[in-house]
Amino acid sequence: MSLYPLKAGPIGVFDSGYGGLTILEKIRELMPQYDYLYLGDNARTPYGTRSFDVVYEFTRQSVEKLFSLGCPLVVLGCNTASAKALKTIQQNDLPEWNPEKRVLGVIRPTVESIAKVTKTKHVGVLGTVGTIQSMSYPIEIAKLSPEIVVSGQACPLWVPLVENAEYDSDGADYFVKKYIDEILEKDPVIDTLILGCTHYPLLLPKIKKYLPRNVNIVSQGAIVATSLKDYLSRHVSLEKHITRGGTCHFYTTESVEKFQKSAEIFLNEHVCVEHIKLSSSKR
Repeated sequence: MSLYPLKAGPIGVFDSGYGGLTILEKIRELMPQYDYLYLGDNARTPYGTRSFDVVYEFTRQSVEKLFSLGCPLVVLGCNTASAKALKTIQQNDLPEWNPEKRVLGVIRPTVESIAKVTKTKHVGVLGTVGTIQSMSYPIEIAKLSPEIVVSGQACPLWVPLVENAEYDSDGADYFVKKYIDEILEKDPVIDTLILGCTHYPLLLPKIKKYLPRNVNIVSQGAIVATSLKDYLSRHVSLEKHITRGGTCHFYTTESVEKFQKSAEIFLNEHVCVEHIKLSSSKR
């Protein structure tokens, strides 16, 4: 018997912090008819510098919580969680929880779009230390387009800039330029740059400022939303279990007031938030 029966419920979106809100926003724009639950593990952010085992355990707790709240489908709106935890959850945990439920990530849809964008076949990836060290992007791109050369650049200070609402400050310019210069030094032929962290779209004006005009920027929100819509059209039995009330509820492991203030920066709207506790289930 499944631990979490498949029943009608909202789409769950999870992130270690606020970055997943950029994914949620685009998904809601494309599919406003569905209900959504967003869970931000803000008390334990950032995930980018944590080990594989810790990221897996934290992500596992959050996905399980969303399943317990009735979500038939959970999207990991976080590159680090997608890189370090998705496969293990899909292979080890879903069969126990309920093999009819689904957990999807953001890396695969992004990778699938790359071959259509790059002309030089040289691609750069900007991400957290965890995402870059995992080699998830080079590995996945090699499976689909082995001719593409991939260079990665960790940007450890970009998430703190966004999380602390300093992304538009003069001080942010130094670190944005620093990491862009470093990746272009690694491979000057790069013509496509993947923003491999869902926080980074808020830095887009500054990224464009220091990036050559011939370099395309791939931001994940619209790509993931389109991919999810296509996925649901091909998995009708799952789609029919998603409720259609057009609502969106938010949960955070941190301060409700802090989440509200930061979420409004990402979404440009007032949000109602509840505090939630996560714990490791007995295995």
